[in-house]
Amino acid sequence: MDPRLVRLTLAIEEGILEGARVVAAEKRTTVNAMVREFLKDIANRDQRQQRARAALRELMHNSKGRMRPDFRFEREETHER
Repeated sequence: MDPRLVRLTLAIEEGILEGARVVAAEKRTTVNAMVREFLKDIANRDQRQQRARAALRELMHNSKGRMRPDFRFEREETHER
């Protein structure tokens, strides 16, 4: 076993585990690998969100589109259905 890996004991309902085993078999992987990938995704979620926000800010900053300074939304137009 890789010395960087840590063993984890997990309590889970039998039916959920059986379903996970079926999914893992269909994907030609293991439940263990799926759990590791899931936890890795959770751990990296904040970093992905920060990168996405930075990309949006850059897009807004570099956008050539501009609104007229005198543009105003009209209440009636905003609430039209």
